[in-house]
Amino acid sequence: MDATGSVDLSSIRVIGAAVTPAVMVSACGILATGLDNQIGRMTARMREMLREWRALPEDHPRREMLREEVAILDRRHLLLARAMGMAYGALIAFVMTSLFYLAQRRFAVPELLPVLSFSTGVVLLGFIAVFALASLRLGRDAIALEKRELFTDAHLPAPTGERRK
Repeated sequence: MDATGSVDLSSIRVIGAAVTPAVMVSACGILATGLDNQIGRMTARMREMLREWRALPEDHPRREMLREEVAILDRRHLLLARAMGMAYGALIAFVMTSLFYLAQRRFAVPELLPVLSFSTGVVLLGFIAVFALASLRLGRDAIALEKRELFTDAHLPAPTGERRK
């Protein structure tokens, strides 16, 4: 507040600039939790498939399908693990943005530094989205393998929105 009792707008801007990245930190935390859950489910599914593969006779045709599906899950796992690393990188970038904005009140922090930090977090979030979409595509490939095994000789119409091969 100034001498007239009104709020100093520069203080409000600083608080807003510090709070915006804090909201993004929360979003990154939620995103990381979701990615971790997906990775955990994939790991459990991969273990189930490996147990099934080991239990089947060596010449069983399902073993090859399981091998292909495990390879797809492995690629999905890698994509999501990288996305999770990026989520934590974005989280750190947003925390640093808040610290830079708050530090500007006391120290000579260049104006560009918090902007670069925030921008880094946003770019990482964009890459996370790309990796998640690539993982979804691989998930569809795994489902297609299952369908191919289930309906080997049947000619099924493609569901709405799905590409035909």
